[in-house]
Amino acid sequence: MSLRFPDPEQRAAIAAAAKEAGVSMQEYILSAAYERATAVEARFLEAFKASVSRSNEAFTTEPGASDPTPEQRAAEQQAHSTLETEGQGRAA
Repeated sequence: MSLRFPDPEQRAAIAAAAKEAGVSMQEYILSAAYERATAVEARFLEAFKASVSRSNEAFTTEPGASDPTPEQRAAEQQAHSTLETEGQGRAA
């Protein structure tokens, strides 16, 4: 890995931090990048869980709104049966 820093002060600060941590500059930079990436992932997952929770709340406020009635289920099954029968006739 090539470490090029246009700012010599930035390079010196990173070198000092790596030395204090007892690791190479490469390892220090990779560890920092990994920590940042996992922090972003954690924030994303927290936001996703909050979104799922809000969605669940929205669906539980109107119970049955998403559940088909027995009549709707029967109509869907009849339509499915009809499509299967018509599909088999055309394939033959």
